Amino acid sequence: MKVLSTLKEAMSAPLSAGRASALLMEHGSMTLRWYAPKGVDNQTPHDQDEIYIVASGSGIFFMDGERAAFGPGDALFAPAGAEHRFEDFTDDFGTWVVFYGPVGGE
Repeated sequence: MKVLSTLKEAMSAPLSAGRASALLMEHGSMTLRWYAPKGVDNQTPHDQDEIYIVASGSGIFFMDGERAAFGPGDALFAPAGAEHRFEDFTDDFGTWVVFYGPVGGE
């Protein structure tokens, strides 16, 4: 079982096939991914709950009609099925993404 993923590793990890993020770690229902969209965030709702931990950059997080400014070190939550995306983010934006729990959310 993998117990450490470094920021350097995350930033250079290849995208997973058919995904806009790189898989770094998994255990049970939990996956840790690296997400660093360029220009526009076109993601669609996911079937698990998610926590984003912003590593670099800043912008606006849109989630189900609400917007919140974010920056490095901030944590953001999106429940399963919720429309969400990053808007007006800087070129250096990158975030850890933790997917967890059952399909449909907790």
